[in-house]
Amino acid sequence: MLQQGPHGTLIYFKEILIASLGLLLVPSNISIDIEEILGKSKLLGAGPVSRIENSKETIYKLNNVSETIHDIADTYKEAAATVVEEYEIEETKNLKLFIEELQDNLSGLEENILYEDLQNEENEEILEDIFKLLTNDGQITRNELLEIFANYNNYIIGFDDVEISMKLEEDIKHVIDTINETYKKFKLNFICKQKIDENKRNLGNQLDGVSKVISSLANSLEKNLEDETTKFVAKREEILTLAREKKIDIQDLNIKQESSGRYIVTVYIDSCDGLEDKRGCSIEIMEKILSKVLGEKIVLQKSNCGLKNRTNLCVNTYASLDKYILQLGISKKTKDGSSISGDSYLTLKLDDGKHLLAISDGMGTGPKAREASLIAVKMLQRLLSSGFDKDTSIELINSTLSQTTEEDTFATLDIAILDLYAGNIEFIKNGACPTYIKENNKKVQIVKALTLPAGILENINLVVYDKDIEADDILLMCSDGIMESNTEYQNKELWVRDILESIETDNVQKIADIITKESVDNGYGIAKDDMTIIVAKFIKV
Repeated sequence: MLQQGPHGTLIYFKEILIASLGLLLVPSNISIDIEEILGKSKLLGAGPVSRIENSKETIYKLNNVSETIHDIADTYKEAAATVVEEYEIEETKNLKLFIEELQDNLSGLEENILYEDLQNEENEEILEDIFKLLTNDGQITRNELLEIFANYNNYIIGFDDVEISMKLEEDIKHVIDTINETYKKFKLNFICKQKIDENKRNLGNQLDGVSKVISSLANSLEKNLEDETTKFVAKREEILTLAREKKIDIQDLNIKQESSGRYIVTVYIDSCDGLEDKRGCSIEIMEKILSKVLGEKIVLQKSNCGLKNRTNLCVNTYASLDKYILQLGISKKTKDGSSISGDSYLTLKLDDGKHLLAISDGMGTGPKAREASLIAVKMLQRLLSSGFDKDTSIELINSTLSQTTEEDTFATLDIAILDLYAGNIEFIKNGACPTYIKENNKKVQIVKALTLPAGILENINLVVYDKDIEADDILLMCSDGIMESNTEYQNKELWVRDILESIETDNVQKIADIITKESVDNGYGIAKDDMTIIVAKFIKV
């Protein structure tokens, strides 16, 4: 995000860039000097001409950094792809490595009755069958080993003599122990190699994501620079003039307009400390001035007080008034017998004025499920707040879950991004339950997608839907503990639709509570899974 400062351009994306890079396990050989990229000062230049020239230089540097990180990402992806191709082409490589390691480990067992058979190259088929069995079962037993030898007309006899039998049993046991120990070490090394290769691919994807964010910031900076130098010059001067007439000392001002038409205006003024009449923080007056100049209702969206932040500058962000008001109702229920819910949810207002609703359902219940769902929602919040686009955010969440959580621990992601100014909802689903939209005529639409939860696949394909908001529409999002609770319906999603259609109240909290209670009643008073439900209503302003 670009913000304007009293003497030039305040670049908050310096912190964003550092935080973004901090998300990654960047190898020590990658060195990025942030100060060299953006300079040691947060303020760029003094005066309009200097500010514009420095902003152009910053755009150039950001694009260079983006291209550099993109090249690094490609290097890691190519390295990982090369390794994968080698594994696919050389199918016998693993067998050969195992045989070499086994024969090395048999050193010292030359007197063993099985030694010559396992060292003889003509018996490679026996070794191949041993390796196949180990691959499937993880270890080999006495009977399985003797059976493999017998399959190739290699029979071990002598068990009728006690002394010979004891020696044979000891030899067989030594060989079995050596084979199993060799495979155990081989498998560990092989898994480590695979993990390294997987990390290379994931690191490449993550670096690519950071590259996209930096490029996006450069584009945003360039667009704001164009707006400042052309589109909003007259409006900016008019606002400054009216503010001076009201004795509001604005240090700087930035105006931008989203693709939806929403205005976002950032105003920089001196903090109130030492001002006798405190007019520097006159928010209501600024709202009236901005509304008059921009021709629509503008209200305060966010305020960073200089006194609270121990700076001499207050930063107030104003935005076009939303055309809809959002009402939210949220209800949760933890599975009976479990102290921790595996569900997590998020409600967040983004910097562009949009609202985000999200539910993540960790697979299973308890601490492991909770860990997966918390990682998903916390990363989603941080990434979107830091400027990452939604596609890159979910890709990063997916790769993080696949690396940091235990095997078979995954999480769904159900996201709704609400633009209450443009009157639009964007649905993003990754392994999530359907979303239900109850229209004013009581008819319920179902939005669903057939995708796997985050953390299962290396590469994921997001399913995205758009829908316009209508006055009094009711949106319902839920975890599968709600949807799967009804055993009477063959198609589980339909019972939620039917109950939502039958509910008379439009109170969002009551709707959430009623459906949660009904879900528990479906289990005869027992919550058989974690349950989370978010209900939203859109009221026309």
